[in-house]
Amino acid sequence: MKSGVYQFLVGSFAAIGSFLFGYDLGVIAEVVASDSFKESFLQQNGDSRSGTVVALFTAGCFVGAFFASFTDPLGRRGTILMASCIFIIGGIIQTAGVHIAMLYIGRLVAGIGVGFLTMIIPIYQAELAHRKIRGKITSLQQLFNALGQIFATWIGYGCYMTWTGTSNSKEWRIPLGCQIIPALFLGALIMLFPESPRWLCDHDRADEGLKTLARLHAHGDTSDPYVLAEYDLILAQITEEHSHGKVTYLDLFRGWPNARRMFLVMAIQASCQMTGVSAIQYFSPQIFAQIGISTGTSLLLQAVNAIIAFAGTTVCILTIDSIGRRPLEIYGCLFLCATFIVNATIIKRFPASTENTAAHWAFVALTYAFNFVFFITSGPLSWSIPAELFGTAMRLKGVSWGAMTSFAFNTMIGQVTPIAVTAIGWQYYIVFIVCNFTNAVFFWCFQPETKGLNLEDMDELFRDHPVFVPGSKWVPSSKVDEVAREIGRKERDSGVLGKGREAEYLEDVV
Repeated sequence: MKSGVYQFLVGSFAAIGSFLFGYDLGVIAEVVASDSFKESFLQQNGDSRSGTVVALFTAGCFVGAFFASFTDPLGRRGTILMASCIFIIGGIIQTAGVHIAMLYIGRLVAGIGVGFLTMIIPIYQAELAHRKIRGKITSLQQLFNALGQIFATWIGYGCYMTWTGTSNSKEWRIPLGCQIIPALFLGALIMLFPESPRWLCDHDRADEGLKTLARLHAHGDTSDPYVLAEYDLILAQITEEHSHGKVTYLDLFRGWPNARRMFLVMAIQASCQMTGVSAIQYFSPQIFAQIGISTGTSLLLQAVNAIIAFAGTTVCILTIDSIGRRPLEIYGCLFLCATFIVNATIIKRFPASTENTAAHWAFVALTYAFNFVFFITSGPLSWSIPAELFGTAMRLKGVSWGAMTSFAFNTMIGQVTPIAVTAIGWQYYIVFIVCNFTNAVFFWCFQPETKGLNLEDMDELFRDHPVFVPGSKWVPSSKVDEVAREIGRKERDSGVLGKGREAEYLEDVV
């Protein structure tokens, strides 16, 4: 099996954790819209309660992302196993819910598990991936998120159409119960996969780290020149980091290079939520109702939307390591801004009281276009970029802080959206119009390109690269490919390595 394929398969299995996140994001729209759920739990303070059911999940994600930063002793696989168990408990409580408090608790507990998973999975993927395909591997986080939404929305739509108009709780219990199955699968098998080679090297298991690195990148050949060059680079960074002692949260903001990347990570995660995607995902029936689309039809449209999201993420995986992160963020935000401008105009000009079918379908089409572009750009990049910006010592805490920012904004959107849509209608979209435009300007000014860089190059990047990035050029000093080729040349001259072995590997992973 080619090394790149093996890395892709390992990254895909880990991304089942992201499937759980996407499933929970997608399923809640059907749950809060179902007749039996409304009858059981939303008879009083419906908007507030539905918002709380949504918001408590992301609040739990916030808590999980924070505590995930303290799981370094468990390793990447151990953290995934623990998080899967927590999620299963939350899923059981939700499915068995007979009182609104059980739904609240179940959503909170499941959110804590997802917080652990969504924080640790892109780190695990980034640490095992070759730099030339790292964007593809870390984008699997969003691909499986979209896949989870596909399953959630279609299962939810099927249950809604089967039991709508009745008091049968299967209408919402079955969709909530299905989430337990992939969590069981992930938790049962994750320990069969390799541990992060960087985590092994950082915990006095350098020999295992070298073997794992060789297994991932060179079919187990520990004498491979690229593996040796990357291994030396990893050890050099870890040795330098250990000389500074234990890293705390305060260290993330100590010194301009660290503060700069933390500000960027937090901005990336916040900007992703302020595109407006969560408002559409969580409350599509209520938003579509503004233009006269029924709940059943809106759930069907949202199910189709999930397939479009999967297609968009697939495009991202195919292009991210060639186009780069920076152009995708800039032009993606500008497009999302344009779709919100047009949709806000449609809702204002043609509200639910009108019978303009063309306007209604134009709204749906633009929502689809928004979703497609979001999952090519901001969606996957909000997880891919933070996972690659930090050194080994700061990676857990740095990505954790970014994830907490994401979930904090996500929680706010979940709580505010149903109230805002009811109160001010189309004017709520103005918030996302402004945010998408300012996001694009921010990324143009301040986001450096990280395509093709080693994880160990990031400290140097944020120390030496200009803050205002347009037009600037920066080249890392490590140049691992050149080092690997030089090692290979010397070993060929001495008869140790066959001709062209290092070049063959570099082609293999691409």
